[in-house]
Amino acid sequence: MKASLSTRGQISRSLTKPKWIRFIPVYLLMLPGLAYFFINNYMPLPGITVAFRSFNARLGIFGSPWVGFDNFQFLFATQDAWIITRNTLLYNAAFIVINTTLAIFLAVILNELRGKMKNFFQSSILLPNMISAVIIGYIVFGFLSVDSGFFNTALFPFLGIDPISWYSEPGRWPFILVIVNAWRGVGVGTIIYLATLVGIDRSYYESAMIDGANRWKQFIYITLPLLKPTIIMLTLLAIGRIFFADFGLFFQVPMNSGALFSTTNVIDTYVFRGLIQLGNISMSAAAGLYQSVVGFILVLTANLVIRKIDRESALI
Repeated sequence: MKASLSTRGQISRSLTKPKWIRFIPVYLLMLPGLAYFFINNYMPLPGITVAFRSFNARLGIFGSPWVGFDNFQFLFATQDAWIITRNTLLYNAAFIVINTTLAIFLAVILNELRGKMKNFFQSSILLPNMISAVIIGYIVFGFLSVDSGFFNTALFPFLGIDPISWYSEPGRWPFILVIVNAWRGVGVGTIIYLATLVGIDRSYYESAMIDGANRWKQFIYITLPLLKPTIIMLTLLAIGRIFFADFGLFFQVPMNSGALFSTTNVIDTYVFRGLIQLGNISMSAAAGLYQSVVGFILVLTANLVIRKIDRESALI
């Protein structure tokens, strides 16, 4: 009896303590993440001013002369401005649509598997995402090399097709890059959608089967509506990055071939080449700021549209 009274007294005393004292262990656990977030995301913010200056390393960020929007004008006054903007937007739009569709399709299939096969396929589709872009570039080169690639030396002779000079014909590369990106990136989305599918109550499907619904109707009327919040969230995040390109995909996979620039040059690779050739750090900073601001506006706009259509599905 005395022990129980003592325990109750300790509990009541702990509840009367200020909240910040009671949550000290939680704050300590949160501290490393906050420190990383501050160092990685907030400390570099003064560097934004580099986009509006003619940066000189000897003078430093705040000592370099102010040039206003000259860096932005220089970035988009070239004849390549339309090409790199078009490529960046169209590629990312294709990636969003194709990767989302494939990820949902694969997640539904994996959700039907059981046992070790399911674990094997989960690992298999996720593995390409962990491979370096440099290695992926050489894997693609092993298939497309003019002199020693698998297609030109093994497959095409067998089919009676003339060899193709892949790295000098830009018209084929939109399809190649979309396929490589899907192979590499669809696994992450599949795992996220699969986690959502696993959490769906199976009684919905059992009731639908009793009512005579086939697999297609179960997918349309049960699976897809319950996946909608996850689809919207991932799509909004992807829209926020629609002005950012996968540098490794567009630089390493085409092997930096100048003949392919009309279809493989995007904002990130253009800025990188400009930085290497001209050493213009300010222009690179202007491009990064431009991409971030436009991405932020697009996310807010897309979220506002979704909020008007379905308030509960909006991200914010």
